[in-house]
Amino acid sequence: MARIALFGATGMIGSRVLREALDRGHEVTAVVRDPSRLTEQHPRLTVTTGDVLDADAVAGVARGQDVVVSAVGGGGGPGHAATIAPAAKALVAGVRQLGDAAPRIIAVGGAGSLRTADGSRVWDAPGLPGELLQIMHAHGDALDVYRSVTDVRWTNLSPAGQIAPGERTGRYRTALEDLVVDDDGTSRISAEDYAVALVDEIEKPQHVGERFTVGY
Repeated sequence: MARIALFGATGMIGSRVLREALDRGHEVTAVVRDPSRLTEQHPRLTVTTGDVLDADAVAGVARGQDVVVSAVGGGGGPGHAATIAPAAKALVAGVRQLGDAAPRIIAVGGAGSLRTADGSRVWDAPGLPGELLQIMHAHGDALDVYRSVTDVRWTNLSPAGQIAPGERTGRYRTALEDLVVDDDGTSRISAEDYAVALVDEIEKPQHVGERFTVGY
């Protein structure tokens, strides 16, 4: 059993990570700004308030945990720009305060910086909406933060090009820097199977100190 502190537990991805982790016997502390938004009840679930942008608050909830999972978003393009990279900095600074007892960080990333078949990045595709580009680059900036860190254990997990609520199949494929696509060239993953991959990484670490991605 792992002890997991989860930021963003009420979001599309975070709520599924929460359910997957609890279903697999882990102990989860959900760190939220508004506890009334989290109606989940479970004997291995603790709900607490905290701010992912406050390094001292991060240190407080991270103490005694095995892993800190960040599934925070920003509610849109500008919100992501104001949240994702600053959250990465606060998470690193917070767990760093714990020294040798620091838990590992696993952060939900973005697909924008992944390589496509022609060698370009997903975010280089023509015609992408400006707000979507803001979200993609916010996740890219956060990945740069993590890649600058050598004294904290971290993993950044990028979804496929399309991620949405769907079926939990327990199946997925992984890559490091290349977008995972299926036989018809579509890159997709259900939020449920993304959560499976993330909890798999908690249980059997394969990507400490690097980014990886999942898709069908």
